[in-house]
Amino acid sequence: MSSLSSISPLPTSPSSDDRVDSLPSSPTSSEMSDTANGDEEEESDAEREWKESLQQLELLLTMVVVPYVGKYFGRKCAYWGWAKFMEWNYPVEIVVTSKSTFKAAGAVEAAASL
Repeated sequence: MSSLSSISPLPTSPSSDDRVDSLPSSPTSSEMSDTANGDEEEESDAEREWKESLQQLELLLTMVVVPYVGKYFGRKCAYWGWAKFMEWNYPVEIVVTSKSTFKAAGAVEAAASL
């Protein structure tokens, strides 16, 4: 116990107080609120426009792009599966003579009922 009483706190140096006093002062809360309100309005307008554009993009994807792509690849998969079934079940060989015409026909069929 006697050793605990012999420990004394370190003396503070006057130079540390000088360093704290020399730090730049931060603006008060009222000064910050005046400048922050204008920035928040600008940010909120930009943020609102950003959210609206993301919402429009999401609608475009969900209403147009995803169904079209799904239908196109679904039909492509169905044609491939049907060709494999016919080759397996019957002695028939399925040959696509023009791949570009086949792809274009698939795209047109997929877009026909949209």
